[in-house]
Amino acid sequence: MKIHREGRHIILWTGVVFIAIGLAVNIFCPWRWLTAVCWTLCFVQWGLVVCFFRMPKREYPSHTDGSVVSPADGVVVDIAKVKDPEYFDDERIRISVFMSPANVHVNRYPIDGEIIYRKYHPGRYLVAWHPKSSTLNERNTVVLRTADGTEILVRQIAGAVARRIVSYAKVGERVLRGQELGFIKFGSRVDIFLPLTAAIKVEMEERVRSGISLLAELA
Repeated sequence: MKIHREGRHIILWTGVVFIAIGLAVNIFCPWRWLTAVCWTLCFVQWGLVVCFFRMPKREYPSHTDGSVVSPADGVVVDIAKVKDPEYFDDERIRISVFMSPANVHVNRYPIDGEIIYRKYHPGRYLVAWHPKSSTLNERNTVVLRTADGTEILVRQIAGAVARRIVSYAKVGERVLRGQELGFIKFGSRVDIFLPLTAAIKVEMEERVRSGISLLAELA
């Protein structure tokens, strides 16, 4: 298992802070049992930070050209027909995947295509499953155009705990299904907007994995 590059400095500095706390308690606290508890808590907390930035080794299955895979690990919390005011003028199917702090937080492109739009929006930090988080929270929007001209929007959304969205998308770049799109730190959500003609292959509350789980098939 690898550690994602976004977490290397955080893991290093949290380790330094926890060691400093442990040493301070060891020096100034007269109760050995309390020192042992402090070291244990620091180690557990540091382990959770390391776990958050993990990149497990996975085998990515092959898909057909019209297959749309999940851009994130997590649980499907919403499947609905909506109008999104940012890019599309027409109605689309939105699939929302909620990522808890326990999930792998690497985001991946759901399909092959060219990046034709990218925009970052500062915003609020509502809980990620809130219906309005897609338009009110801090977010980053990327639109892909497939070889046949179909456009798909992917939106990274910060949640109540998340405080930084990282996106590697560059307009004009051609990307592949499963390639890294970005990273959201400490709990969040990813929305994907599909044409109404897409055949949805997931259900509410279904657990999905980025780059692997099939969300839909384009017509």
